[in-house]
Amino acid sequence: MPFYYPQFKDLISQTLKSMELYSESAVNLLLGTAAQESGFGTYIRQIRGPARGVFQCEPATELDIWDNYLRYKLELADRILRVTGVKHPSATHLETHLDYQIALCRVHYLRVKASLPAADDIPGLAAYWKRHYNTALGAGTVDQFIDNYRKYCTTP
Repeated sequence: MPFYYPQFKDLISQTLKSMELYSESAVNLLLGTAAQESGFGTYIRQIRGPARGVFQCEPATELDIWDNYLRYKLELADRILRVTGVKHPSATHLETHLDYQIALCRVHYLRVKASLPAADDIPGLAAYWKRHYNTALGAGTVDQFIDNYRKYCTTP
């Protein structure tokens, strides 16, 4: 069963504000990522793959974020600890700890040098997701992201 949009949007917003990484664009990008990657929380584990959680982060990606980014961004790692209580990679938290999933997804995008698209530019957010999250090797498409955003990310 998918998340209730207003509550999930609020949780993402509050988590990002606590991390001092809030923007409407970031919130909408994470909402769209959840819509596309897990049916907005419907699925938290791939049937035949390693990806976990609402944002379908793979444990190898989690390790890469910690080893090759957060290791050099100690203040950001400290903010993750302060907000989530997590101080080391944990594949278990990729499924069970929602604040951590939100934080890690935001940091995944934070590593990208390109600016986020405008919050209301859903096709731009979709293209950003495809280029920097799903990548050319991923099965998802920009059109699927847009369709799933429209399906899940609206006020009932």
